[in-house]
Amino acid sequence: MPHIHIDHSPGLGDKLDIPALCHTLRDVAVDTGVFPLAGVRIRVIECHYALIADGNPEHAYMDISVRLRGGRDLETRKQAVQALFTAAKTHCDELIAQSSFALSMEMRNIDPELSPKSGSIRRYLPEDSA
Repeated sequence: MPHIHIDHSPGLGDKLDIPALCHTLRDVAVDTGVFPLAGVRIRVIECHYALIADGNPEHAYMDISVRLRGGRDLETRKQAVQALFTAAKTHCDELIAQSSFALSMEMRNIDPELSPKSGSIRRYLPEDSA
């Protein structure tokens, strides 16, 4: 883990390089030393319709949800979410400066006893990154 879900308003991909953001978040997640590369998953969903504030269609948002398997202490989680949020905000700074845009992030723990897993991704990664 982490599983990073990005949900954003319609058309945001025309104003922001979302694939580059995904690569940045992956790299930052791994660089924290908190998350193994094999556990990183990033998904992006563009909302079909969004009503924001007064309904002005120029308003935009991006909400980033970080789901994390339990077992890390609060200070570690705070440092990791801050590193991820700083990277996302830096990526979005120009958009924030030039338009009506809201960026948010939340990290949530997943109870490992209620989240069974199975997979083979680690077998397909170089040994030093699994």
